[in-house]
Amino acid sequence: MIRRGRFAPTPSGMLHIGNAFTAVASWLQMRQANGQFVLRVEDIDTARSRAELAQKQLEDLRWLGIDWDEGPDVGGQYAPYVQSERLPLYEAALERLKQAGLLYPCYCSRSELARIASAPHGLSSEGGAYPGICRHLTEEERQAKEAHKTPAMRFKMTGKPATFRDGWAGEVTFAGEAVSDFVVKRADGMFSYQLAVTVDDAAMGITDVLRGADLLDSTPRQLALYEALELKAPSFVHVPLIVDGNGERLSKRDRSITLASLRDAGVSPETLIGVLASAAGWIDRPEPVAARELISTFTPIRRQAGEPQDRLALSGSLRRLLSGLRR
Repeated sequence: MIRRGRFAPTPSGMLHIGNAFTAVASWLQMRQANGQFVLRVEDIDTARSRAELAQKQLEDLRWLGIDWDEGPDVGGQYAPYVQSERLPLYEAALERLKQAGLLYPCYCSRSELARIASAPHGLSSEGGAYPGICRHLTEEERQAKEAHKTPAMRFKMTGKPATFRDGWAGEVTFAGEAVSDFVVKRADGMFSYQLAVTVDDAAMGITDVLRGADLLDSTPRQLALYEALELKAPSFVHVPLIVDGNGERLSKRDRSITLASLRDAGVSPETLIGVLASAAGWIDRPEPVAARELISTFTPIRRQAGEPQDRLALSGSLRRLLSGLRR
């Protein structure tokens, strides 16, 4: 079997160092396995996504030395590689879930959901745990609410603990109440990330998903969708997030850490990749190295004793580099 991986950026901002780390790691994983690497543009949130940013992201990836076998600019057998052009696939999956009785309309407002977010079990990538307010409404109650609101559609989780094996974190278990019913289509008609990414990865034959640790808690939701849609799930690796010297996650809002800013400042891609590779334990010290030179030596990220599982701090050399750019 040919292994297939992907990198799927959202064109709502410029790529930053954290994106570069994930992209390089996913690319190396597939190149070492003699697999195929797919680039997909996840622009399903059309209000935030911009076509010109998608083009700049492709340019930044090529500057890093990353290429792809399939993508929006090179085509491939699973085209289109832009989510906003794949809406019929998501609609078909939604209809299948409806027919299986796995969806229900949700009329909760944003203010109600904001209050839910402060409830026990805290926040996840989906926000606060949803207590099923609309799950048990009677048909009369639903009709009364629908007269005033357009509902979102929620997927019914089982409420049981979800356990899976992650290529970095090992065996992971989420308590049932922490992985609650989630939205698959918003009230404004937009399909959710959870549904779209599951449908796309399955349709494109993705066997390996390598992404950031901030999406670890999306996995039990996506595995539930794979099962409900009778699709084969890929293997997952959730790599640590790159953080600054204070342990803060890098943000798209900080232009000094975007790849475009580094390139404009004269930083070479080899310098950046060398620092990232050193932080991940792929090389011994932060010296310039091309992405292709790491293919033969790439291994899963080496966790040092006492380090947090979901954070990877920048080395002193890169912190000094960023400090110079911020002046």
